[in-house]
Amino acid sequence: MSKQKEFMTEAVELSRKAIEQNEGGPFGCVVVKDGKIIARGNNKVTSSNDPTAHAEVVAIREACKNLDTFQLTGCEIYTSCEPCPMCLGAIYWARPDVVYFANTRKDAADIGFDDAFIYEEIPVDPSARKLKMVHLHDDAAAEIFKAWKDKTDKIEY
Repeated sequence: MSKQKEFMTEAVELSRKAIEQNEGGPFGCVVVKDGKIIARGNNKVTSSNDPTAHAEVVAIREACKNLDTFQLTGCEIYTSCEPCPMCLGAIYWARPDVVYFANTRKDAADIGFDDAFIYEEIPVDPSARKLKMVHLHDDAAAEIFKAWKDKTDKIEY
């Protein structure tokens, strides 16, 4: 069995675990570095009452903790399904080298996990989104952004 197949099999088994143990939806993920699994995650949304506890987010958090870093450069992500918009954003922030996925977003939609409305909302101006969003300018918030911009000892990410 190829290493890629081995890692995907582990991600798929984690998705099985999620539903068999009633932890959440049928999603699993592993993070690999230097040919070894360094983190695992399965969906835990319903068991943790955390809508962000998707398999990819759980695995990314564990991987970053294990590597003592906030980026996953040099890592590969194997996930049982094409990442949703939230997970895709988290993956881009984590900066792995590659993402492998098994099921597609259409496959997910076919079993009740349809994220199309989020993909459609992303390019819409905040004032026109279906979820009411209101811009409240705040001078203190703007000052903090300026302080960050001017900070000489910040850790860029």
